[in-house]
Amino acid sequence: MPSSPSASINRMEKTLVQALRAAGFILAKNIRAEKQISKKGAVDIVTQVDHACEKKIIGLIKKNFPDHGILAEESGAADGHEYKWVIDPLDGTINFAHSFPMSTVSIAVEHKGEIILGGVYDPFRKELFLGRKGRGATLNGKKIQVSGIATLDQSLLCTGFPYDQRQHVDDYLKLFKNFLIEAQAVRRCGSAAMDLCNLACGRFDGFWELKLNPWDTAAASLIVTEAGGIVTDFAGNPYSIYKKEILASNGKLHEEMLGILKKI
Repeated sequence: MPSSPSASINRMEKTLVQALRAAGFILAKNIRAEKQISKKGAVDIVTQVDHACEKKIIGLIKKNFPDHGILAEESGAADGHEYKWVIDPLDGTINFAHSFPMSTVSIAVEHKGEIILGGVYDPFRKELFLGRKGRGATLNGKKIQVSGIATLDQSLLCTGFPYDQRQHVDDYLKLFKNFLIEAQAVRRCGSAAMDLCNLACGRFDGFWELKLNPWDTAAASLIVTEAGGIVTDFAGNPYSIYKKEILASNGKLHEEMLGILKKI
């Protein structure tokens, strides 16, 4: 007798958590070790640990779900089943390369174009964020929700800069300046997945960024919405991980933040 959809998702969640923790162990073990660094662009780098984590994650997924598709940062896309795993083996590679412990592992499951399951693991603080479509979001097994901050001038925002920052620095700083003027403060931590998870559990109140890739936000954007937040593009349209702009908030600040983006 075939298993129920719920049982199948439970199996996927178990594998997802196993993969997050296994890759997180590799990150924590190597944070202070000498890094082998290769350049993908002027400021876009990859380390041997990115590759090691990705290999570990894909191995665990393929062992349990051999016919599922894969979309991973370092190895690209592999077609398969109607289910697709979207993997960032090391979000925050520049931080990691400098032994700054602000990096995460991010894994999501997409079903027919919709993210249904996502997890982000910070091995340095041992924080495991999980989201499941329609089931809410948790941090280390406890339910989380976005903050109740209702005005931008009382908010703590976060952002990041794309890898082409040297070519478009004025454009990105214009956005940063306008939010900095309106908010209580703005932070830039270097891991979009972690920024979104911090928003989901109420540490941040809003987040924006340009030119992210699907694996950067697949898991964490689900975690935000399941924690009661809102995620759109810069025009307020429904968010897709395949879009190149993201605005996320606790919901109460969304219109104010959209207003600033539209003004620019």
